[in-house]
Amino acid sequence: MELNEAKKRAEELRAVIEKHNHNYYDLDAPTIEDDEYDALMRELRGIESEYPELLTPDSPTQRVGGTAATTFEKVQHAVQMGSLQDVFSTQEVSDFISRVSEQNADEYVVEPKIDGLSVSLEYENGLFVRGSTRGDGFIGEDITQNLKTVRSIPLRLNEEIPFIEVRGEVYMSRASFAALCEEQERKGEQLPKNPRNAAAGSLRQKDSRITAQRKLDIFCFNVQRIEGKELKSHSESLEYMKQLGFAVIPDYVVCHSGEEVVAKINAIGESRRELPYDIDGAVVKVNDFALRNEIGSTTKVPKWAVAFKYPPEEKETTLNEIEINVGRTGALTPVAIFDPVFLAGTTVSRAILHNQDIITDKDIRVGDRIVVRKAGDIIPEVVRSVSHAEKSEPYYIPNVCPVCGAEALRDEDEAVIRCQNFDCPAQLLRSIEHFASRNAMNIDGLGEAIVEQLVNEGLIKTVADLYELDLQELMALDRFGRRSAENLLESIEKSKSNQLNRLVFALGIRGIGQRAATLLCEHFSDMDGIMNALPLEIASIEGFGDIMAQSVYNAMQEPHRIKLIERLKAHGVNMSYSDGKVSDKFAGLTFVLTGTLPTYTRDQAKALIEKNGGKCSGSVSKKTSYVLAGEEAGSKLTKANELGITVLTEEQFVKMLDE
Repeated sequence: MELNEAKKRAEELRAVIEKHNHNYYDLDAPTIEDDEYDALMRELRGIESEYPELLTPDSPTQRVGGTAATTFEKVQHAVQMGSLQDVFSTQEVSDFISRVSEQNADEYVVEPKIDGLSVSLEYENGLFVRGSTRGDGFIGEDITQNLKTVRSIPLRLNEEIPFIEVRGEVYMSRASFAALCEEQERKGEQLPKNPRNAAAGSLRQKDSRITAQRKLDIFCFNVQRIEGKELKSHSESLEYMKQLGFAVIPDYVVCHSGEEVVAKINAIGESRRELPYDIDGAVVKVNDFALRNEIGSTTKVPKWAVAFKYPPEEKETTLNEIEINVGRTGALTPVAIFDPVFLAGTTVSRAILHNQDIITDKDIRVGDRIVVRKAGDIIPEVVRSVSHAEKSEPYYIPNVCPVCGAEALRDEDEAVIRCQNFDCPAQLLRSIEHFASRNAMNIDGLGEAIVEQLVNEGLIKTVADLYELDLQELMALDRFGRRSAENLLESIEKSKSNQLNRLVFALGIRGIGQRAATLLCEHFSDMDGIMNALPLEIASIEGFGDIMAQSVYNAMQEPHRIKLIERLKAHGVNMSYSDGKVSDKFAGLTFVLTGTLPTYTRDQAKALIEKNGGKCSGSVSKKTSYVLAGEEAGSKLTKANELGITVLTEEQFVKMLDE
């Protein structure tokens, strides 16, 4: 394909993909199957790979970051991202309406209050340039790369407005939250408390690829600053944001009386169980911007708005038993089994109690009358014990594993009680599933059912046994034909060449996730280095603490893990790590990129900086070493000049590379 033809096709693909993104994320009305969408993305990536000069900063392929941040730069908000005054009764809402109506307010906007994480999005000439957390309202953190993974955030607006900053709420849908909980429970990891916590944790991941996997969304609800356009009311600003391409807070309405406001609040409350996302209230705002300025604010909250909070739905039931489940790391997890109750739209009869401390603090006993609710309207939880059954006794998690009968002990630094038998069948199944999972060794075809079948047939007792499976053994099993057996063996063989960080994560070391595994490998470069490292040396890695370091050290001293690693090594599994770095000439230097460079795309320049040991940041601060500026450089260039930061042209940057 020639350059001109490739350019035309890339533009066509971007337009088609963005249209499908709008249909899927904004309208909730997809018109294409996932595999067809993936094919379009693959074609676009192929063109941009072959012709790097065609890559644009707003291309759909740029949504998922390929590198991990080590820190988040601080961002000072030009307009405070304040909070609202909470009210808990319709009488308080009526009092608010009476108060502001005395100052001539006669129009109010009522909108759902999304339960998520508040963020700021900044655009220069229609392009997304920076996204940040609310923080304390005055200073937040730059999470631009992570926000780019949220597909409902436009990278380019429908209008090249000089500047606009909008505020939105990033949230995790109930379906995505349920899927995340299911995955983390299967891995034996701690479950997030609710969708809001899950969204917040996902946005603050140092690795934007992890954020991308969490399927976050956003609703925008406020214009913080704007240049080149005058807006007179909140409802006008919401409609304008829609025109620009933002996903705007849904189901808002303009009301003209206290009665209309209360009726809308009640209507939102009645429908909230049916929504695919969490709301924790309804917001009432004076519509007119000029009048808002007259009404003013306190030092903490605006006087022209309130947030009505809905009470959580709770039900009383009887606790019949406490069941103990055993996870991948040997953790014994107590689960409350109670009489079924209809709660937040579904019937529930089980709730995780997490650990002994929670059971003891709430004094939960078998036979109790208990109150349950759904955290985030999804995950059932026991709120409290109402009354004890006659002759009931405090409950204690047993000190023996219910699966294998081995001793179970409480960790010194945790509230978790663990089975001490590394060969416990429950641990084996979950360990193999984790080892084969997509973010670990990525062995296609090795799902839960197949793992259970292989274990039950005695073909695998450790993950190392996977590399000893042969074609005839697999073909003799149910569900396996020649083709499926060959595919599985091919995927197992392919996993041998994975980078070491995948293997370290796959080993299931307590407290060591994907990012920590990568940091370990970047520091030590091979498995021997990790195995021989002392706790103090591991703790010196940025992002590690003493507990994580001790966990790695302890894991690498365990005889069964040493034996396992030796077997994996003997089978040819890769034991070294390469980060693609070519030099350290930019070591200790932080670059900020702004504007359009003559020949490099921003991602290409960023890759060159990181390959030579440097770091890239999304915002200019006193810690910035250089600003690499191209045409149409915006506020970052201005700030660099104000702070006296050295500004480089692309030509000067290339000379630095060549030195």
